[in-house]
Amino acid sequence: MGEQTKIAVMGVSGRMGQMLLRAVDESNAATLIGASERPGHDWIGQDLGVAMGGAPRGVVVMDQPLDVLQNAHALLDFTTPEATMANAEIAAMVRAAHVIGTTGLSEANLKALEAVGRHAPVIRSGNFSLGVNLLTILTRKVAEALDEDFDIEVVEMHHRHKVDAPSGTALMLGEAAAEGRGQCLKDIRDAAREGITGERERGHIGFSALRGGDVIGEHEVVFAGAGERLSLKHISNDRMLYARGAVKAAIWGHHQKPGQYSMMDVLGMG
Repeated sequence: MGEQTKIAVMGVSGRMGQMLLRAVDESNAATLIGASERPGHDWIGQDLGVAMGGAPRGVVVMDQPLDVLQNAHALLDFTTPEATMANAEIAAMVRAAHVIGTTGLSEANLKALEAVGRHAPVIRSGNFSLGVNLLTILTRKVAEALDEDFDIEVVEMHHRHKVDAPSGTALMLGEAAAEGRGQCLKDIRDAAREGITGERERGHIGFSALRGGDVIGEHEVVFAGAGERLSLKHISNDRMLYARGAVKAAIWGHHQKPGQYSMMDVLGMG
């Protein structure tokens, strides 16, 4: 067996943080060496295992990224834009692969991550599942094949606690559709509709976000033409598929040169 990838999990107490921990523990190629939480959190300074109500794990929860990442090969980051950007600076400094599943990143954030990618691998994806990444490829191909006589709508649904809309996955699908038509999403995106909106603008890509219950994630791309409609859909039934995909990305990123990567690259479909 080769060298194990030393992984740090950021935002370790959250629902996704806990799943990332499970995915690292399941892996034969990775080991947990660091964990972080926001300053002031009750877990800071505690052994992670004890904080979780179990046996000691030998990993102390810290609130300073440098302390967490100094020995890490990779970090798993599904936190907030502010935390992610702070983590990115330290990841670049220690040359750790930064696996980012954080949503809601601004254009300025993405621009800053380009600079980080000159010093360390940055693997960012709106979704780390194999099925969703295949859906992205199909969306691009269908958009390339169908002209603007087919309207494109991206519909997504998530649990009631999700705080951003549209989802990162929905935006990823919208970007794939726009790329298929040789355009930039920001130029043809219709984020929401309310009131007297007038007719739909030809060639635009619309988004609808539904929230309710405990839905893990459903994404559908609809191509609506005159007299026919094509629908591509993915349904997530287990959040662990995202966590396992992120760990796979971290192990892969550990061995890559600095640069900007996506889950497509990890899966060999880039």
